[in-house]
Amino acid sequence: MEKAIDQNTVVLKADENVGAVQIADDVVAMIASLAATEVSGVSSMAGNITNELMSRVGMKKLTKGVRVSVQEGCVNVDLAVTMDYGYNIPATCQQVQNKVKSAIENMTGLACESVNIRIAGVSMKKDK
Repeated sequence: MEKAIDQNTVVLKADENVGAVQIADDVVAMIASLAATEVSGVSSMAGNITNELMSRVGMKKLTKGVRVSVQEGCVNVDLAVTMDYGYNIPATCQQVQNKVKSAIENMTGLACESVNIRIAGVSMKKDK
C-alpha cells in the first residue's frame, strides 16, 4: 500500500482510522550515509562542489554524497565516498553495499534495488 504523496516522500502505510506513515527521501539518504561510514575503510562521504562550499560556511548536510530515488517501494542509492588508503576497494565497497542495503530494508521496510558506489578520493591518514 505504498504511494507517493509528493516527489520527496513515500507513504509506507496509510490507514484511515489511524493515519499515514511517510518517509522523506532525505531520511533514506541519511540512513544510507550513516551505514556507509560505519564500514572500516570508508573515510567519509564525498559531496559535489556545492556541498563542500556549504559545509565550509557552517551548513553541514548529513546526506552529502548520497542520492536516493524511491519509486514504487524500490530504493536506488548512489553514494560518493572517500576511502582510507590501504584498504581493498572492491571488498570494502561490497561491505558498504551490503550494509547500506540491509540498513535501508530493516529500518524502512522498502526494498533496496541497487547501491552504486563512486570512489571520489583516497584519504591519506597522517600518524603523529
